[in-house]
Amino acid sequence: MDSSLDLVRHVARLARLELTPEEETTFGRQLGQIVEYVEQVQAVDTSGLEPTSHCMPLVNVVRADEPSPGLARQELLANAPRAEAGMFRVPKIL
Repeated sequence: MDSSLDLVRHVARLARLELTPEEETTFGRQLGQIVEYVEQVQAVDTSGLEPTSHCMPLVNVVRADEPSPGLARQELLANAPRAEAGMFRVPKIL
C-alpha cells in the first residue's frame, strides 16, 4: 500500500491537487484495489483467443436508406423563423 500512497501523492502533485491525509489513504486504497484487479485480469490465459476490439459482435441497427416522400416546401417554411422567396432566410455569415 505504501507504493500506492506514493503514486497518489505523485499524481496529486502533478495535478496540483492538495489532498488531505484521509483522501490520500482513501485514494491509495482504491488504487491498490484497481491494481489487484488488473493483475487478476492479466493472469487469465488468453493465448488461444483471437484479439478483438469489442466483447460482443457489432450489428448495424440502422434501417436501410430508402428514398421516401419529403415534406412540401410550404410545410417546411411554415416552421422557419424567417423565409424569403420560398427559401429559409438566415443571417449573413461573412
